[in-house]
Amino acid sequence: MRESNTKIIFVAGTNGKTTTAKLLRTVLEADGNTVIQNQSGANLLNGVASTLLLHTNFVGKLKQNYALFEVDESALPLLLKEITPDYLLLLNLFRDQLDRYGEINTIASKWKEALSLLPEKTTLILNADDSQIAYLGKGFKGKIAYFGLKESLGKTLQHAADSVSCPNCGTKLTFKHISFSHLGDWHCNNCHEKRPRPDLDTFPLFPLSGVYNQYNTLAAVLALKQLGITEKAIETALEGFKPAFGRQEIVEYKGKKIQLFLSKNPTSFNQSYATMKELGGKTLLLVLNDRIPDGRDISWIWDADLTNIDQFNHILIAGDRVYDMALRIKYEGYKKFKTFENLEAAIKTGVSLTQSDETFFILPTYSAMLECRKILTGKKIL
Repeated sequence: MRESNTKIIFVAGTNGKTTTAKLLRTVLEADGNTVIQNQSGANLLNGVASTLLLHTNFVGKLKQNYALFEVDESALPLLLKEITPDYLLLLNLFRDQLDRYGEINTIASKWKEALSLLPEKTTLILNADDSQIAYLGKGFKGKIAYFGLKESLGKTLQHAADSVSCPNCGTKLTFKHISFSHLGDWHCNNCHEKRPRPDLDTFPLFPLSGVYNQYNTLAAVLALKQLGITEKAIETALEGFKPAFGRQEIVEYKGKKIQLFLSKNPTSFNQSYATMKELGGKTLLLVLNDRIPDGRDISWIWDADLTNIDQFNHILIAGDRVYDMALRIKYEGYKKFKTFENLEAAIKTGVSLTQSDETFFILPTYSAMLECRKILTGKKIL
């Protein structure tokens, strides 16, 4: 593969890998390029290796223009020892599956060590608004480009905020503005470390709802501009963008519109919930599983921000840990929820409660999302 002219792109981060990778691929292919990609969540070492084996020729060379890989957080340092990417997009770090990954600082430290071994040919695309991600650029030998939001929403840290300490000296950070969780315009009053100035902080078109998807779009657009694709070409390619499976995906089922919002940790849950409220949601199904892809530890649901939950006329709850989620909803003071031990029954009830001009929203964890899609489409993803 080292002798191939294929450009290699890695996308890593807690949230947004799949959406960002699809944004990249959509534009690259619209620009006339051939792209290979690890799909269906195969973001560990074996998934990357399998993708390469499937697409190399008989002498072991790639012929495509781009090889695009979304990479699991814990797998990234191991993969960087085997493959040197031309472009490495690092999106964010949030608490996620603490039983598997450990704390954010642990991952960031491993990433920092792995990046120190990369050559100058690698270009880093970093989130300036995430202090842990931005700090990874300190001392890096290659080119760095930063993305961040031009306008933030507030000035108060949310309860589920994660990286609130300076990555350089450990002092509590100060924020001028915050978009969500710990993402925003940060600085340290002690060592004066601060948010780098973004190379890209806005774009004329954001094809998906939610602030978190604005970050995904900016990351993809910044990388594409580094590849020499014009802003006009990017915008044109994204006008008809379709979301990846389970990530704001809309499915027609029994004459009703159903939208899936994959949510697997406090930050993704809170952003999905906020977006559904903005979209005027009235019927909501929460599906909580605790299988290996989801993480065994479900204590994160107590960091869920369920502000204005009374906006929803109907809240249904299902999944392996249905009663844990029901308890969480009960403590929020919402008493009209319904629990289901059978997921299909929950979906059918939600459909029946949804008016023809409304959207039925489903907020599932990863394995639950796959189950929902199988019921709704009759097809398996994995």
